[in-house]
Amino acid sequence: MPTAHLGYQVKFESVSINGTADLEIRSLLDRQQYADPLGEAERAGISPASWPLFGMVWPSARMLAATMALREVDGRRILELGCGLALASLLSHRRGADVIASDVHPLTETFLLENLRLNALPPMGYRTGDWHGSDASLGQFDLIIGSDVLYERDQPAWLSAFIDRHSNDGVEVLIVDPKRGNHGHFNRLMAERGYDCSEISMDGAQASGEAYRGRMLRYLRA
Repeated sequence: MPTAHLGYQVKFESVSINGTADLEIRSLLDRQQYADPLGEAERAGISPASWPLFGMVWPSARMLAATMALREVDGRRILELGCGLALASLLSHRRGADVIASDVHPLTETFLLENLRLNALPPMGYRTGDWHGSDASLGQFDLIIGSDVLYERDQPAWLSAFIDRHSNDGVEVLIVDPKRGNHGHFNRLMAERGYDCSEISMDGAQASGEAYRGRMLRYLRA
């Protein structure tokens, strides 16, 4: 049942991920929700139209989480970019991974804490992920993941630079992309920074039974 919370409405749903137990997720009720009483989102460059996007369960996020259900996570330091509701991070954390979720939205951490509680999970790392800035304390990672993070024209430049700053020498980068038009530019920028790229089709059905069209972009340092 929808509930009101500080100016916006939320709902609770069980999210199916292929081959794993469901995740219990608190999400925004719909894309009409908006609340920025202190102007935090505006200062972060988040418009009213894009404000609710962090709080929705997106198909690409489900696909990334399904991928992480099958990945080897032991001994790897993992960063999720633009995590939103952080399905992939929550699932990886449940498997015992050393994972940090990151996003620029001011409410992401609030929702993450509640979803950790709903799934009876211990505390998990979270950092504000401003792709424009430089945060040396964030460090480097062995595996960097993200889903549907190339939906604006300027994002390939910001994201490729951010990834390069926080990548170990043997890094693997996995980006689930629902066939948006900016991936070609992103591939070129990653190649210029010394990464080999490969693409894997992800067309098929989600655990929910809905069809999905997309690809996995995989990058390794050349």
